[in-house]
Amino acid sequence: MTQASIPKSFVLDVDGVMTTGQFLYSTDGKAYKIFGPDDNDALRLISKVLDIHFVTGDKNGFEISKRRIYHDMGFDISLVSTLERIEWIATRFNLDETIYMGDGIFDHYVMREVFYSIAPNNADPLAKQHSDYVTNRSGGDRAVAEACAHIIGRFFGGSKNFDPFASNIKFSGI
Repeated sequence: MTQASIPKSFVLDVDGVMTTGQFLYSTDGKAYKIFGPDDNDALRLISKVLDIHFVTGDKNGFEISKRRIYHDMGFDISLVSTLERIEWIATRFNLDETIYMGDGIFDHYVMREVFYSIAPNNADPLAKQHSDYVTNRSGGDRAVAEACAHIIGRFFGGSKNFDPFASNIKFSGI
């Protein structure tokens, strides 16, 4: 990563990042996921300067994630195996301009290839070791909101206190 680089894309894993990573099952199968507060608001602000896209490898819970991410929040989501994410990201985004946020046991492979990487506090140790930034918060508990504030402060001259009205933020729309 060069200091003059500015990211253009933010790709986020869903389970363990937007959610607690827990799956609630009934006798009918996977029924619920727990999504946290404030992450949608923070993503809405940062989407003014970054292309936001979500990925999940959870085939059985995809409709639950799609309901929250696509239908409720309005962001694109794709079903992509963790082992195929580097190739998937590289065909859609420039790796040298992409931030990736993940938490899983294979996410460190992606984190080593992208421009900048972020892990929630409760991520797998390898994901945390290979990330550029580890949030203080856990997935499903405002970790994405914290990551967005960090991105604004680090790359766009904004406040890490996440003041959308701050005069020192150097991009329009926030």
